[in-house]
Parts: sequence; C-alpha cells; structure tokens
Amino acid sequence: MSVKAKYQPVLDLGAKLNIKNGDVSEEGGVLKIKGTAGTQYEKNLLWDKIKEIGGQNPSDVKANIGVEDDSVFHRHTVKSGESLSKIAKHYYGDAMKYNKIFEANTNILKNPDLIHPDQVLVIPNL
Repeated sequence: MSVKAKYQPVLDLGAKLNIKNGDVSEEGGVLKIKGTAGTQYEKNLLWDKIKEIGGQNPSDVKANIGVEDDSVFHRHTVKSGESLSKIAKHYYGDAMKYNKIFEANTNILKNPDLIHPDQVLVIPNL
C-alpha cells in the first residue's frame, strides 16, 4: 500500500473542508501535505485524522497546514436542536464554556438560551 493510499482519508477530509492551496507529494515513502485550513478547528480535524491513521508521531507523513483565519477557533452554523452548551461541548469538550461563545456573539445573540438554526456563530479561541 502506498503512503498516499494509507492517508487517503486525510486527503478526502481536506477536500471536504475545502483546504486552500493544497499540495500533496510523495518522496521516499513520506507523504508531504501542504495547505491552508479555514480555521484552527479544521486544522485540528486534519491532525486528528493523521494521528488516527499514523499514530501520535507518524514518520511517514509531513504536514504543513496553515490557518486562514486565526482570529477565531471556528465559525459554526447552528442546526435545529442545538444549544450553546451542546456547541461548547463539541468544540471545547466542556458544556460550561457556553458563555464564551455567547460573549463572542452578543452582536447577534441577546440571550444564551435563544439561538436559531442557520445563525453563524463565532467559536472563539480559548
């Protein structure tokens, strides 16, 4: 199995995330991946996928992934049934950090208990 085939799920995720300026090459059994993710969250998703396939310190892949917008952790489009605490749990692993998301979005939110589908929320860096 080629290194590129081994890491194809990473390349597929990169395509799904619309990674910009993407470049993939293989040299001496090492896959070199380069590109720019939209946010830190998307970059983390790619690294998590790399580690899932290759372990914590994979020697057969080198990735240089930049971040286009480092002013935010991510931008989240609210889906039906979501709450700020559920969103905080997803991005931060802690539902109690919902107030950080609320504070970052007071321009569109007046009450942390009232969010609506299709609102685009800033998920701030912690």
